[in-house]
Amino acid sequence: MRILITGNMGYVGPIVAAHLRAKFPGARLVGFDAGYFADCLAGPIEPPETLFDGQIFGDVREFPEDLLTGVDAVIHLAAISNDPMGNRFEAVTEEINYRATVALADAAARAGVQNFVFASSCSVYGAADGAARRETDDVEPLTAYGRSKIAVERYFESMNPGAMNVTCLRFATACGMSPRLRLDLVLNDFVASALASRKITVLSDGTPWRPLIDVRDMALAIEWAATRARDNGGPLLTINAGHDSHNYRVKELAEAVAAHIPGTEIDINANAPPDKRSYRVDFSLFRKLAPDFTPRMTLADSIAGLRNGLTTMRFTNTQFRNSQHMRLKVLEAHLAAERLTPDLRWRAALH
Repeated sequence: MRILITGNMGYVGPIVAAHLRAKFPGARLVGFDAGYFADCLAGPIEPPETLFDGQIFGDVREFPEDLLTGVDAVIHLAAISNDPMGNRFEAVTEEINYRATVALADAAARAGVQNFVFASSCSVYGAADGAARRETDDVEPLTAYGRSKIAVERYFESMNPGAMNVTCLRFATACGMSPRLRLDLVLNDFVASALASRKITVLSDGTPWRPLIDVRDMALAIEWAATRARDNGGPLLTINAGHDSHNYRVKELAEAVAAHIPGTEIDINANAPPDKRSYRVDFSLFRKLAPDFTPRMTLADSIAGLRNGLTTMRFTNTQFRNSQHMRLKVLEAHLAAERLTPDLRWRAALH
């Protein structure tokens, strides 16, 4: 089996690579990444790319189609990956998250790739009061990031994939420890805050809903999607990836972290304006089609993994929101040093 993973040097990619290497030891794994976050390692550890048979550095907007020759599965993680970055780089988000993605999918279909896995997001539901959202419900993306994800999904509805299976995994909000840790995710932020300052500050009133999925369970879902047969969901499948029991209010997440890290104070801004980004998600279709690949990590497991990982790092940085563990800060540092152009391309002198 030959597997290409784009965006492998981000937060999720290292966990996916480790999972696939353990599951398919004889597979040929190749990574393709721009390298924006290559240095954002969680301490002095061995780079995750040692698990790959090949690592290609490049911009997905200029993807070399010959890399698809003989590839069985493409796992497409490359993206401007959260709301703050999407808001700051809205035009680039459309270029990378939408235009480059559909061009890659078209190229993969032409090359005879069997399975194309697209990392979508439950953020497409945006503001969704009431019942947990199913795949057939209306979407209301509130950000450039969310809009880019639904634009790709809609393109897939109109494309002819040929013999290629396309799976859009609408992931719940990611969490958990990774060799390239992100702390700009709600649970990760709360654990880091609790360890560094023994205080969690909830900027909202704590009532918005968030579904969560640990990065290890994301890797499990990706394994399923990368090997999915056509008779299990059809040639194009858009599916919520997560677990029904993992829908939480933000204040519940803060309380769970405080329970695991004694002495942690919680400060909730009861007077904050309502956060429109609130939604619960129904994951019953995922449970039906992929019963052996549903999430296994509990909230307690994810908190413990983060606590142990950060403790191993000897993490004490109370100013971590200005650190390399915040993806927007990394891009801004590259721009300030003129390593990147305003449209997030590496300057030629650095190649």
